Amino acid sequence: MEEHTAEKIGEGLKRIGAMTEEQVNEVLELQKKGDKRLFGEIAISLGYIDDEAIRKYIESKGN
Repeated sequence: MEEHTAEKIGEGLKRIGAMTEEQVNEVLELQKKGDKRLFGEIAISLGYIDDEAIRKYIESKGN
């Protein structure tokens, strides 16, 4: 059975300092309003993160 304690990407990006709380909330709000893109896709399109931030986030999950 899958655990529900997995970190959400927005929380992880905040943890590593790549996004602010306000930026995460804006992306989540866009998703609530019907944007079907993935969290990372929206954040990249808004200029909040880049491929380097995604790489750092993925690496941080391995620790």
